[in-house]
Formats: sequence, structure tokens, C-alpha cells
Amino acid sequence: MSNEKEPLFSAKNLKLITGPIGSQNPITTQVLGICSALAVTAKLEPAIVMSISVIAVLVFANLIISLIRNSIPSRIRIIVQLVIVAALVILVDQILKAFAYDVSRQLSVFVGLIITNCIIMGRLEAFALGNKPWPSVLDAVGNGAGYGLILIIVAFFRELFGSGTLTLPGLGELRVIPQVFYDWGYVNNGFMILPPMALIVVGIIIWVQRSRNKELIES
Repeated sequence: MSNEKEPLFSAKNLKLITGPIGSQNPITTQVLGICSALAVTAKLEPAIVMSISVIAVLVFANLIISLIRNSIPSRIRIIVQLVIVAALVILVDQILKAFAYDVSRQLSVFVGLIITNCIIMGRLEAFALGNKPWPSVLDAVGNGAGYGLILIIVAFFRELFGSGTLTLPGLGELRVIPQVFYDWGYVNNGFMILPPMALIVVGIIIWVQRSRNKELIES
């Protein structure tokens, strides 16, 4: 009997990261986390910060739940998960207020709503409760990155076409569309920064992905 351990970044483990970023993205395949896409994607900076926050919360929550999974009574597992996620979200919120106050104000109550993010609770229930810590961390990184990727794509197009700018952490608001375009008559599309447009952009992304991957089309 072989005593060789599975490599930390084996093909199976790497799939835990690459799958949710690609064809198994939690937003485009399961339509989870849509509230964040509607709320924080009018500008790029809040979308990036929200993505990093969700990844951090999901990684630590998955790790903690995986470490204590055998000692959690089945009847109260959801309560335990909520308590852990809530504590992590409060910590993230306080860090944002201390080091990125302006962004924290833009995100407003939506940082607190990470507690009820379907992606986080879904991964805790479906994966961390039944797997070891390292795969749970990789699963969290993959799903968090997949979630963040969609938010950043949506925010990129909404801010670019809605405001003509891109706002990046540490760099501030960058004018992307040259002034000469406005002199020629170009006008920012105000509809892009309204919440319905976030849903439309997400819908377009879902349509593109499913048209390229026939396995995702429901029979």
C-alpha cells in the first residue's frame, strides 16, 4: 500500500480553482450572488473590494468549518456557519472602515449582506462540511474568484460606458474615454449605471457562456 500523499496542487485540486472560474462559475451556472452584481458594480473599485472581501470571508469560513466539521452537531450546523461568517464579515467591515473608508461608505450595507451570500453558505454546506481543510481552501478561492471575476467584468463595462472612467484602488478615477470624443458628440450612457443594466450585463455574460458550452444549456 502506497504512503504517497496527493500533491497540494494536483490536477484534482487545481480543478477546484479553475472550475468555478470557468464553466462552473457560481453566478453564471447557478445564478447565485446576483444581489451584489446589482448593488456594487456601478464603479470598478467597489466591485474589486467586494470581490476581495468575499474571497477572504469564504476562504477563512471554509477553512474553519472544515477544521471543526466533525464536532459540529448536525442540528445546529447552519447556526454555526452563520456565526462564523458573521464574525468574519464584521472583521472585514472594520478593516475596510479603518483602511479604505471611502470605499466602505460606497459599499454601505452590502458588506454586511455577505453574511447571507448564497455562494458562501452554499460552499460551506456543500463542500467544507465534507472535505479536508486544503481542498476546502482551494474550493473557496475558486468560487470566490469566479464570483469576483463576474463582478469586475460587469463593473468594468458599466463604469466605462456609463461614466467614461475606470476607478481603481489606490489610483482613483481614471479618465479612459478621451475628451476629444465628447467634443465630437459622444455622450455617456446613463442607463449603464442604473441597477437594471447590471442584470442585463450579467444576462449577456450567461448567454455568451452557455452558447459556448452546450453542456450548460438546460434540456
